Amino acid sequence: MADTYTVARSAIINAPAKDIYAQIVDFHNWRSWSPWDALDPDMTRKYSGAASGTGAIYNWSGNRKAGEGRMKITDVTEPTDVTIALDFVKPFKSSSTTSFRLQPTEGATKVTWTMTGPKTTMVKIMGIFRSMDKMVGPDFEKGLQRLTVVTE
Repeated sequence: MADTYTVARSAIINAPAKDIYAQIVDFHNWRSWSPWDALDPDMTRKYSGAASGTGAIYNWSGNRKAGEGRMKITDVTEPTDVTIALDFVKPFKSSSTTSFRLQPTEGATKVTWTMTGPKTTMVKIMGIFRSMDKMVGPDFEKGLQRLTVVTE
């Protein structure tokens, strides 16, 4: 059994990579397309570090569904790649790496959203009932659909 998990979803968006990249690289924009933003209307958000791009930080704290955590953009290549360190505090502690890869195609952009992390004891226990792919994959699909609406 692998010591890590990977969840990935892709979508073709009929928009230039630079427009999609602008939505991803600035955490302030995530409110318009993130699949998790609506989980708690009273969620608190704090932005720090760089305004966008490498060094931008987003902290959130919400109800049981939204949890609590932090994202930090650790690397970017404009307009094709964004890498984010994702750390959850609640409902359980975990760390993973999230990345977005934007591949221009004829008149559109293929966007691939990937999350990779260690299979901690908690992840292994949860995996008995439901894999990370089945837990997170549908959220990625919803987020990519919303990103499509925002950028097309």
